[in-house]
Amino acid sequence: MERPKYRSALIVGTGPGLSASLARLFAGNGLAVALAARQTDKLAALAKETGASTHACNAADPREVAALFEALDAKGRTPDVVVYNASNRVRGPLVDLSPDDVKRAIEISAFGAFLVSQQAAKRMLPHGHGAILLSGATAGVKGFALSATFAMGKFALRGLAQSMARELAPKGIHVAHFVIDGGIRSAARPVPADNPDSLLDPDAIAETYWATLQQHRSAWSWEVEVRPWVEKF
Repeated sequence: MERPKYRSALIVGTGPGLSASLARLFAGNGLAVALAARQTDKLAALAKETGASTHACNAADPREVAALFEALDAKGRTPDVVVYNASNRVRGPLVDLSPDDVKRAIEISAFGAFLVSQQAAKRMLPHGHGAILLSGATAGVKGFALSATFAMGKFALRGLAQSMARELAPKGIHVAHFVIDGGIRSAARPVPADNPDSLLDPDAIAETYWATLQQHRSAWSWEVEVRPWVEKF
């Protein structure tokens, strides 16, 4: 059974956690990697490790997103895998939330995903090939108290993914939404010694993204949930 073959990946919203794990995994499997974030200084070490190019981009700005893809086109590195991993949250009581802060958070979590996906799809459709992966969260299926902003952004992201999957999958583009249901382990958030594997390992999440990319088109997933073994759902 023939597996899909990918040659270049773009990760938007790159940081030291899941995005870094994805960059290492993609590069290790032979993909050329591009990393995009609002500030690229923090990406120098990861770029050196993975051979990735770095690009400054505000994902919520249509002109900057278009310029990002055009820059990759010019280098012959138009991505056939695009991961949107940017998000923003504003936490607090509904009546205390700043409308400007809420608007900005939704723009990053959802509108930016639309902009990036649109540019990606424009380039993938003529070839009938590609994958667009969107990083969601528990908040995309369950709105928590004091977290209206994050819920709005992630619910919108999930709706975008579902709609795109129905539109683009029959045209050869694999769209998948990942519900990351739990906290992610990091240097600042280590796993408690008395509760092993109670936080998601970013490398393990990345492996799930890669496994989804390797799915044969006769059995594509549009949504995948990942959670620690002790997480309630």
